[in-house]
Amino acid sequence: MSNFLYYLSAFALVLGVLVIVHEFGHYLVARWAGVKVLRFSIGFGKTLWSKRLGRDHTEWAIGAFPLGGYVKMLDEREGEVPPEDAHRAFNRQAVAWRMAIVVAGPLANFLLAIFLYWGLFWHGTEELRPILGTPPTASAAAVAGIANGERVLKVAGEAVETWQDMRWVLLRRAVSQDSIDLEVTNEHNEIAIHRLDVSSARESGWEGDALEKLGIGFFRPMISPVLAKISPDSAATAAGLRSGDKIVAIGEKPITTWSDVVQTVRQSANKPLDLEILRDGQRLPIKITPVAVEEHGREIGRIGAAVSEIGLSARSELMTTVRYGPLMALRKAVAETWDKSAFSLVMIGKMISGEVSWHNLSGPVTIADYAGQSARLGLDYYLKFLALVSISLGVLNLLPIPILDGGHLLYYVVEIIKRGPLSERTMEIGQQIGLALLLMLMAFAFFNDINRLLSS
Repeated sequence: MSNFLYYLSAFALVLGVLVIVHEFGHYLVARWAGVKVLRFSIGFGKTLWSKRLGRDHTEWAIGAFPLGGYVKMLDEREGEVPPEDAHRAFNRQAVAWRMAIVVAGPLANFLLAIFLYWGLFWHGTEELRPILGTPPTASAAAVAGIANGERVLKVAGEAVETWQDMRWVLLRRAVSQDSIDLEVTNEHNEIAIHRLDVSSARESGWEGDALEKLGIGFFRPMISPVLAKISPDSAATAAGLRSGDKIVAIGEKPITTWSDVVQTVRQSANKPLDLEILRDGQRLPIKITPVAVEEHGREIGRIGAAVSEIGLSARSELMTTVRYGPLMALRKAVAETWDKSAFSLVMIGKMISGEVSWHNLSGPVTIADYAGQSARLGLDYYLKFLALVSISLGVLNLLPIPILDGGHLLYYVVEIIKRGPLSERTMEIGQQIGLALLLMLMAFAFFNDINRLLSS
């Protein structure tokens, strides 16, 4: 339950920040335009709390249904407007001001993302270097000849410094290419180029972890399976394991590294395992049953034992600190926001054309899961997640679907072209179509969420 509340709190904070920022964008530009704002609501439905503030007595409210919010402005199409306030009605404003008010919400989300990325790039973040692990047999990475410990220097000619850089460039290029060249270096400083076939992953719609589909995983150091820490009241303690024991086999499988132990234990929740350990020069049999715990929505096994921490020298080889000056950090932040916005639009276009599976669409359950995961990893990861979702919200709202901000912009563009507003009937039909499309998208996203939970 505590884990559920932690994830829910992380999701609620993300949602709250994004909705407030988005709606405040609308509110601020509406005030600049002289439009009277009647209500600023976070959430829909029954009002849980409200308070009137300011000379216009704007009602600030919190609704019972938290997935969204709205800014209600004075409008002659929605009710009677006192003659003295008619000039402050939204519908009386010039088309340029109405467009500015509508676009201000998504723009605020993009500015939030830029601000967050700018702060992270300026402050500096510790990230994984792009060092590759041993790929699974017959995977695209294995066929390409990728070997354990190789560090990626360039992806399709673009230099990369971190694992996230590599992942981002690889995904962006893979949308339109069947194969991608990875320039790597090994422990002997020998440079090689591996041609990675990404067509199979694209054909499957990139559903799930795209890198995992290609067989690309992070490098695992060759750590000896000698136990250093045993947690009290754990399966390891109950089985009689001690600090200094070396695990040499699990069942019939010889063990050479700690990653072999971790992989087997994680896959054996509530399943008894036969260990063979080396203690004081003698081989001893140990029976142990890993305890089932939940991780990222799925059940894994744990025994409550660990090896020594990786030394500082090894850590410096695996991690790097990315930091820029304030101006370069701002430039990088704008570029990051632009790239991710453009990529989101490309992926939406490919979903519509059928080139990418609609199963990639995520709903609130998946977003809440990722919010909790990123929060557990640290503030840097959580802020990056917040920036990414803010970009997604901005892009989504700019889609030309009636009921969304992009749909209203479409109305105003048509109004400019025909030199007059659309009829009330036309706009009503558009709103109904837009609502139907939005409900369909939400239903599909919820279906995908439930599917992921059941298949995990």
